[in-house]
Amino acid sequence: MATRPLTIERSSQFLQDDFQRQLSRWNRRRLAPAFPTADWRRQADEDHAIMRLEHAFIEELRAEVADEAQNVPREPAAFIAWFEDLKEHGPGQNDDLFPWLADHATRDELRWFLGQETAGEAGFDDLVAYTQIKMPARPKLELARNYWDEMGRGNLKGMHGPMLARLVDILDLETAIDATVWESLALANAMTAMATSRHYAWHSIGALGVIELTAPGRSACTARGLRRIGLTESERRYFDLHAVLDVKHSRDWNDEVIAPLVAEDPDRAPAIAEGALIRLRCGGRCFARYRTHFGLS
Repeated sequence: MATRPLTIERSSQFLQDDFQRQLSRWNRRRLAPAFPTADWRRQADEDHAIMRLEHAFIEELRAEVADEAQNVPREPAAFIAWFEDLKEHGPGQNDDLFPWLADHATRDELRWFLGQETAGEAGFDDLVAYTQIKMPARPKLELARNYWDEMGRGNLKGMHGPMLARLVDILDLETAIDATVWESLALANAMTAMATSRHYAWHSIGALGVIELTAPGRSACTARGLRRIGLTESERRYFDLHAVLDVKHSRDWNDEVIAPLVAEDPDRAPAIAEGALIRLRCGGRCFARYRTHFGLS
């Protein structure tokens, strides 16, 4: 089976710079720890208005994948087989960008790519924490184990977020919202929307699970590129780690999260599938934009 191609974009008020930057700034503000403010009524009105737009954005992404998701198997083993097939045949998989990054990209080209990816990083640990709220016990335990790994199992040096932040400092990456392509911002914004809204909790399960499924190969290529330009093992540790650890995470996510959730309620399967496909399509848009930037298309 060939990799499913991305369709040509139609005109959208959401798939463009201004909206994605507005949404990124709002997410940065609303998720940051803060104090109460005297103008909370005005802020609540603004939040309500942009939340309606965020919801419409996700509904547009859902519409792109709804037909395929409605046809997925509802039986757990068959659904897991469909889900695992996304690793090879899902949108954006086996993209030529990553072998090129591994073997040919210059230091500055790798820096630009990593700046885009880091700016589009919504924080896997926080997304898991939001998603696990009120989940059934068995999936909740696996999400907790996954979160604990993200937290370095209680060791500051092993925490994944700070590990990536150190790489940003080492390479002096540009991660400002205004310097980031809308495709990368849309990926982070879609992941944040699904994790923070309980209407899309099952979607978030699929989106996070497909990251674990598909990240190892991309991480290995990125680590190879970083090794080629001279980064030490400790400096490229974030990508070396995810090239290996996410293989186990994916297996456990499928066995302990997705399969039990679908077994308990087969109607969750299409929602989980939609979340996975949304994540992959957003990633595929990023890879296509990056290839265009590098003159590889």
